[in-house]
Amino acid sequence: MTQAGSPLTPALSPAYGGEGADLRALAALPPLPLGEGRGEGQRSAAALLPLPLGEGRGEGQRTAAAWRILATVPDPEVPAVSVCDLGIVRDVIDHGDALEVVLTPTYSGCPATEAIEHDILRALDAAGLGPARATLRRAPAWTTDWISAEGRARLLACGIVPPGTVGGAAQPMRFLPRAAAPAALACPRCGSERTERLAAFGSTACKATWRCLACREPFEHFKPI
Repeated sequence: MTQAGSPLTPALSPAYGGEGADLRALAALPPLPLGEGRGEGQRSAAALLPLPLGEGRGEGQRTAAAWRILATVPDPEVPAVSVCDLGIVRDVIDHGDALEVVLTPTYSGCPATEAIEHDILRALDAAGLGPARATLRRAPAWTTDWISAEGRARLLACGIVPPGTVGGAAQPMRFLPRAAAPAALACPRCGSERTERLAAFGSTACKATWRCLACREPFEHFKPI
């Protein structure tokens, strides 16, 4: 866990968290709990976790409880952050007979999309908030700017450099590297900017593999798109 004043502190650039983000405080957040037995206790989790920020949250106790539960569902590819931290969950709508969870995949064809649908529906059902269904909204396209400040801090704490702010400019996901060398990143472990990119891809297509020349440790960078 990252503590303020640790070697990680120099890497907590405002560019990683967006304007006004206090990542030094957020970096001390504990990681999301893992494990298959997440159903038990989720009603109590719903009473403790703050509501995540969203673009169109429905009103009402049922939708509020659903948002709290969804904030505990980890992303299957980056389990240090939740699906809400990544900005994948765009809306929760209470239709009376069922909840509708609106999802925007990180990119078309993302192999984790089906697993995310399964995990969120299982979590809502285990919390007694079902029945529920998931629908996909592909426009506007997902952007790394939707990652919350808490999500960026959790990424950094587990050794993944979060993406910088994209803003209004479109950033396509490139499968061939650009001719120009990428700008240096601060190492998430020692804070040194003496780093180099080893590969355009890491454990997933949305991350690149880097290495620190100071501490010699490898790390990943979540690409801005």
